[in-house]
Amino acid sequence: RVFIRADLNVPQDDSGNITEDTRIRASVPAIQMALKAGAAVMVTSHLGRPKGAGFDPEFSLKPASEALAKLLGKPVQMAPDCVGPEVEALAKALKPGDVLMLENTRFHKGEEKNDLELAKQMAALGEVYVNDAFGSAHRAHSSTEGVTRFLPAVSGFLMEQELEYLGRAVANPEHPYIAILGG
Repeated sequence: RVFIRADLNVPQDDSGNITEDTRIRASVPAIQMALKAGAAVMVTSHLGRPKGAGFDPEFSLKPASEALAKLLGKPVQMAPDCVGPEVEALAKALKPGDVLMLENTRFHKGEEKNDLELAKQMAALGEVYVNDAFGSAHRAHSSTEGVTRFLPAVSGFLMEQELEYLGRAVANPEHPYIAILGG
């Protein structure tokens, strides 16, 4: 069981339709590799800033799970949360090749505080942790840093690609060059 932290924080219109899916597309190679290796995969992310106030349909990852299912060409089951007894049962029932989207990690106050109990609950769902969320990796949150204290952890393809790009830009930039930083 592979627990993948992706960056699915994608823009949506007022109806909840995804208006730009680059981040979802970028998560596909790591997921496909795990599936090809015979793993059951759990994917989670944050979306927006729901402030840890519990489930809010405006910030649900359900649209991302539907978009991911289309890109993978297979069903992606949607969990009602990212932890808890119901999620644990769903995770344990996964068979090789199954994909389960866990709900928005930021529905829990402990996520942004790197609550280790929350991280431990997330880690209990998987056997290996893959961080493929470059845009969130700098944050010490339960789903990015905390989980690594309880599971063997590796970086995903997107993380590797971004680090390679940055490394080339810093170590050996092509000339002429310009740097534009944002965040």
